Amino acid sequence: MELKKIFNEDRAVSPVIGVILMVAITVILAAVIGTFVLGLGDSVGQNAPQASFSYDYNMSATPTEVTVTHEGGDTITSDNANSINITDEAGGSTNWGLDISAGDNKTHTGFSAGDEIRVIWTAPDGSATQTIGSSTAPN
Repeated sequence: MELKKIFNEDRAVSPVIGVILMVAITVILAAVIGTFVLGLGDSVGQNAPQASFSYDYNMSATPTEVTVTHEGGDTITSDNANSINITDEAGGSTNWGLDISAGDNKTHTGFSAGDEIRVIWTAPDGSATQTIGSSTAPN
């Protein structure tokens, strides 16, 4: 066996594999840097709670009333919301407050027949809002 031949052999990683690795590293770095530069990293983990609501309308009351009840799903606390508001199409709003769990309810008044009543979640830092429940007032 020729020891000299074994040690003089010039074997290395294929240049093609090296280029593929360099491109992959560049793409990953660009994605990470781009995420933070564009501010997309700030909203990670700010997902709206998943909850279901029921709506009990009293259209004969003056003013009209709807009682919105949290039926189930996530408990809404100050950890996952800045505010929860019940709104109508005319711009009326009732702040529900926080620490809302299944069975809790809130009454909203002064809307019109046919208005969409929405339960709106606001992210803890105020950067995003999302409708997490809605219903249409009967005619």
